[in-house]
Amino acid sequence: MRMVLRRFAHRLLLAVATTVAAVAFAYAGSMVPPSRGVEGADALPIRTVIELFTSQGCSSCPPADAMLKQFSEEPGVLALSLPVDYWDYLGWKDTLGSPRNSERQRSYAKARGDGAIYTPQMVVNGTIHVNGAQKADIEQAISLTSKNTALPRVSIRFWQEANTLNIAAGAAEAGRVVNEATVWLALVQPSATVEVAHGENAGQKLQYTNVVRELTPVGLWKGEPLMIQIPRLAVMQASTQKCVVLIQEGKAGPIIGAALINLW
Repeated sequence: MRMVLRRFAHRLLLAVATTVAAVAFAYAGSMVPPSRGVEGADALPIRTVIELFTSQGCSSCPPADAMLKQFSEEPGVLALSLPVDYWDYLGWKDTLGSPRNSERQRSYAKARGDGAIYTPQMVVNGTIHVNGAQKADIEQAISLTSKNTALPRVSIRFWQEANTLNIAAGAAEAGRVVNEATVWLALVQPSATVEVAHGENAGQKLQYTNVVRELTPVGLWKGEPLMIQIPRLAVMQASTQKCVVLIQEGKAGPIIGAALINLW
């Protein structure tokens, strides 16, 4: 499965490289009307993005996995599970774990400057990290990051047509200090059930919500209107039924825009 995902990432990067250059400069600033199946800044406002770094080999993680599911049901919250692979040596190889997720967690720690890497760790809006099983701490982090966002989030329209996924990001608000931001595309598996045979969670059946199976940079936002088109065939997988777009300052900074669609 991991080899398949690596091949997918390579195909996606090639597809994006050949498509973005052709359309990014053509977007003049007016939003293109969406096709069916659209979810995003207009239809489903996302005010908070929470990312849970979890592992099937971590005995402290199942309560956090359950907590993530609760938050995923709240309006305006995009809750993502990012299984890591660095606990595999404890006796169970995480069947959903990805070295890319582990790398993202390390990038967050480096960007914050605190070096804190653990499971279950939840990162809220790309900035504050808390224990993913502590509801009060998560809610406080959501409140703090919302208050710290002085300027509006970047508007995103994300929709699909017969052959393409379309990402349209709006311009920065007047007077806003613009930091170059990465446009990420995530393929998300809505749910997963895993029976763990060995390690700290041996004998348990673990439930996962919104599992990130691939997270790939597809462009840069520099304060100007931007449009990116991606061939739908490049992102179609049997297990992934959702696509997420994140606009994030740098590669591991504050998340300033987010949108979601269900693939059809």
